[in-house]
Amino acid sequence: MNIDPVTLWTVIIGLAIGSFALRFVFIGLVGDRPLPPWLLRHLRYTAVAILPALVTPLVIWPAATGGTPDLPRMAAGAATLAVGLWTKNVLAAIAAGATTLYGLLYLFG
Repeated sequence: MNIDPVTLWTVIIGLAIGSFALRFVFIGLVGDRPLPPWLLRHLRYTAVAILPALVTPLVIWPAATGGTPDLPRMAAGAATLAVGLWTKNVLAAIAAGATTLYGLLYLFG
């Protein structure tokens, strides 16, 4: 694949400007003022939402099976959710999901 250098640098510079602008809005423009309580309440859940957002597509449409859902991955997702809700412990939920996934892959594989 041959990419035009002008196009490549245009994309790189555009992404750099966009990334800087996004950070500047929060740090440069709002950084010296207190944020409203409703926004702080929503921002608390951002970190909690990142892991499920990254993992969910891999559970529902796994590349290892060609995009078709399978029992080990669905069971691992369910075990992770159940242990996370029950214990409120992220590491315990991840360990339960990983153990379930690798255990079922071993049994069915």
